[in-house]
Order: sequence, then C-alpha cells, then structure tokens
Amino acid sequence: MNFGRGPSVVLNVGGTRYSFSREVLKDFPLRRVSRLHGCLSEQDVLEVCDDYDRERNEYFFDRHSEAFGFIMLYVRHGHLRFVPHMCELSFYNEMIYWGLEGSHLDYCCQRRLDDRMSETCTYYAAEEPPGEPAGGSLEGKGRRPAGAEGGKWLERMRRTFEEPTSSVAAQVLATVSILFVIVSMVVLCASTLPEWRAPENRSVEEQSRYTAESVREPSGIIEAICIGWFTAECIVRFIVSKNKCEFVRRPLNIIDLLAITPYYISVLMTVFTGENSQLQRAGVTLRVLRMMRIFWVIKLARHFIGLQTLGLTLKRCYREMVMLLVFICVAMAIFSALSQLLENGLDLGTKNKDYASIPAACWWVIISMTTVGYGDMCPITVPGRILGGICVVSGIVLLALPITFIYHSFVQCYHELKFRSARYSRSLSAEFLN
Repeated sequence: MNFGRGPSVVLNVGGTRYSFSREVLKDFPLRRVSRLHGCLSEQDVLEVCDDYDRERNEYFFDRHSEAFGFIMLYVRHGHLRFVPHMCELSFYNEMIYWGLEGSHLDYCCQRRLDDRMSETCTYYAAEEPPGEPAGGSLEGKGRRPAGAEGGKWLERMRRTFEEPTSSVAAQVLATVSILFVIVSMVVLCASTLPEWRAPENRSVEEQSRYTAESVREPSGIIEAICIGWFTAECIVRFIVSKNKCEFVRRPLNIIDLLAITPYYISVLMTVFTGENSQLQRAGVTLRVLRMMRIFWVIKLARHFIGLQTLGLTLKRCYREMVMLLVFICVAMAIFSALSQLLENGLDLGTKNKDYASIPAACWWVIISMTTVGYGDMCPITVPGRILGGICVVSGIVLLALPITFIYHSFVQCYHELKFRSARYSRSLSAEFLN
C-alpha cells in the first residue's frame, strides 16, 4: 500500500471497525477493499471510501454494517447468505458495492434473488410513466414542441384502449366492449338451438350462409353490429399503438384477429360460391368459421385480472407444464402397456376386449390418473385391478408434484397485475382531482 502509514489499516463500515494488515488488503476477496492497496494519494482513497482519517489510518464506509458482517463471513468461510429480515435487493446492492456478484450467493439465496428481481422488474416496468419522460414535467410548463400535443393525444388514446382502469373513458369503453362480447356469445349459443331454426325449417348449412335474407334477420343484424364494433376497436388500437410489429405479435391481438376474420371469410365464401353445389362442400368450413367466434370470450381477458393472471401463469410456467406432460406421458406408456398385457395379452381364461391394444388402454390410464373414472372401461382381472390402484395413486402423486411451483407463480402473477391495476387506479384518482 503506497498511501498511509502503519502496519495495519482499519475499515469502519457503518460504525463497526475491522482491522487488517497491509498485506491482507493486497489479495482481499472484496474488490473495493483490495483497491485501497493501490491508492497513491488521498484523492484516490476518497474515490474508494467515503472518508479517511490519516492519523488513525482509518477508512470510513457509509454502508450497512450488518450486511458487511455477513459478507465478511463469506470471506472467512466461503458461504454467502442473505441477512435475515433484510430486503434481498438491498443486500444485493451491498454485494455489488463491495465487488461481489449474485453467483457468490448460496443456491437457495440465488433462487430468492432471481424471484425477487423478476418480480421487481415487472413492478419497475409498470412504474414507468406512460406519458412523457420524467424530466419533461418541468419543461412542459414552458414551450412545448409542435408534435408534443399530438403525441400526448395518441398516448391518451392508447391508454384508453389498452388499460381499462386508466381513465373514466377507458372504463366506459371496457364496459361497452364486455357488453358486445356477452351479446355476441348469447346470439351464438342461441343460434345452435333447434327452436332457433325451426320456424324457418332451415338446415345447419343454411344457417351458416350469409345471404342477403340472413343479414336482415335480427340475429344477422346483431352479429354484424358486434363484428363492426370489434373491427373498429381493433383498427383504432392498431393505429394508436407505438410498435405495429409488437402489436401484431401480442397474443390478445392475435385472438382478436382470429375472432373477427372468420366472419369476413364466411361472407366472402358465400358470395363466391353463391347457390351452386360448391356451397355444400363449403358448409363444414362455414360452420367451423362461425364457431371460431367463441374466441371472443378470451377478449374478456383484456378487462379481467383473473384471466390475465391465468395467461401470465401459463406463460411463465411452461417448463413446469412440459414437465407435467412428460410425467403423464411416461406413466401412460408404462401403465397402458402393462394393462393391455394383463387384461388381454396373457392367456388367463378371460380376455377384456376393452384393452385390445395399447392405444385403447391409454384412454383408461388417462381417466384413472386424473381420477375422473368414467367407468366405460375397467379391468376385470385381479392383477389388472391391482395395477389400476397403483395407476390411480401414481397419478395423484405425479400431478401434485409441479402444482406447488404453478401455485406460487399464480400468486406472484396475481399480485403483479393487481399492482399494475392499482397504479392506473391512482392515475384515475389524480385525473378526478385535476
């Protein structure tokens, strides 16, 4: 060490003093502390620490003393864990200050840090001001650029269509959209009733046609109005979106397109096929396209936190879902092969025709592992019944293993979305106050 005198140095971290020899500082595991060894002047020292006492050769660090104590335990014993009752991010900030990284933590604490950082990143993203930057509020009182008013209007329109709790107009728009979804679903369900078609004595194929007469009917008029509303809403949201490519890739917007386009495709197919024989071949396609309107129900996810939580949970837990699917497939392969062998493959005097093949036995395995038990097929031999009991118990255990991870992710996603909703509710309250 080229600066200071004395055989030892003293580190004062938050009021707690630590004494070290000069040679220890040279290869000290904490980078900030080891930098003191190469300081040549007092200015260099003050770049590393907060203050320096030349007489006592003492270096002051205005940091968390308890956190540094745990870091010193890592220096001595090689294990780094979080301080009890201290925020993980605050301790991680102390680690970075002293020159450590997240990989130095023990595995259990690394997982806690990853979960907390993932949660906090979502919160910070939600806390970003949706309007102009933070520094623009002071300058906004002066002269404003020519395009600022237009950008602010587009941002307000985007929030109105994307965030139902951002303003009164957004809440009204969300309510109207929900009413249109409910009305369209009621009309779709009612159109499948026999009483709906009985007065005109029309077939299913005729019900699927969009002719001039069908459009004039009440159901056709209601459907056309709903489609017009959904189309206008989708177009406006596309126009006011910031990133058009990102808008097209979003799952909810893809669902909107899947719900809207079948109507126009059906109309075009009816116009081009007319009344000829090609309509019979297109009848099945038209019915499928009409039933795709059921995707409108998923539009409610834009307005309800519960459905948004479900979608976000499935997105984050896809690894656990794949793991669950692998568990089921492996168990299904094993139990279906054994059940087919015990019930039909061996010459035990009785052959169960329901288990004539392994694919047929897979159905029994699925309904047994999920404890549904339709009763349409069941083992009749003693070994087959024993295998069935093992299959049921195995299904309960295998299905329960990944549920804990999915549950914790669901709770975390719900709190994140509630936080975001509360944020826009606060902005709504501010709008009333202003």
